Amino acid sequence: MMRKFVHNLSSACGLFLFLLLATIPAARAQQPANAPARDIHARVTETQVDSSIPDDPAVDKMLAVYSPKVHELDVIIGKLKGELRKGGIGAGSLGNFVADGMRAEAGLKLGKHVDLALMNGGGLRRQNIGEGELRARDVFELLPFENALVTLDLTGEQLLKLLGVIVSSREAQSGARITYISKADRSFQLESARLGEKEIDPKAMYSIVTIDYLVNVGGERYGVLREGKNMRPLNITLRDALMEYVKSETAAGRDIKPNLDGRFVLDRANSVISGEAPPK
Repeated sequence: MMRKFVHNLSSACGLFLFLLLATIPAARAQQPANAPARDIHARVTETQVDSSIPDDPAVDKMLAVYSPKVHELDVIIGKLKGELRKGGIGAGSLGNFVADGMRAEAGLKLGKHVDLALMNGGGLRRQNIGEGELRARDVFELLPFENALVTLDLTGEQLLKLLGVIVSSREAQSGARITYISKADRSFQLESARLGEKEIDPKAMYSIVTIDYLVNVGGERYGVLREGKNMRPLNITLRDALMEYVKSETAAGRDIKPNLDGRFVLDRANSVISGEAPPK
């Protein structure tokens, strides 16, 4: 009975985590860093857990309904060959992985090429994912917020402004090849950028995918996103889009690998080198 109680308690905790992640309102996708603290009054009691505590039929009944949903978190969705790490400009290989998945899934949803994906590094809530089986749980832990994908169009001039923000804020992106410099105050500044091998035409229009949080709550620095045209929700959360990306790569026989492809290049000749480690 004791073992069963502990098992039920563990399952209930997992269930609570799952339900908590699945029911966070979209409006609270990512809270501002300066959100005021709430005064919460709580009391703690201590109860010895032993065989004298009977199973709770109400808990057993609840688990019978929701346990399959908890077990879905342990479903293997792909394989990771190498470790994904968050760090440095662009949020490292972990940021590249998320941004690449965003751009690929947005392209499938729209049925056309998407030029750039943008994801804020602060929304990535794990520092690394180790090599091996990639589970739904890993994606939930990495992306616990209810952020949804949106697309919009920017002019080349607006896009260059956005890329400058991406560099200075060290955000993750997919689609651009960026050269930047580091300054004496350890800040970063955009020097030049291309989309793939193509120059950016200031007057041309380019398609962008990002998350609704950055558009709606991203603050003044992301005001350029709100200047975009043809804004369109894709009706899919970032988390679901990333899982679909992993599943499609797996179905195509491709493992997920750390991808450091030179999308951010430091111009050392014109930089004040701070000693910051390159992204991994």
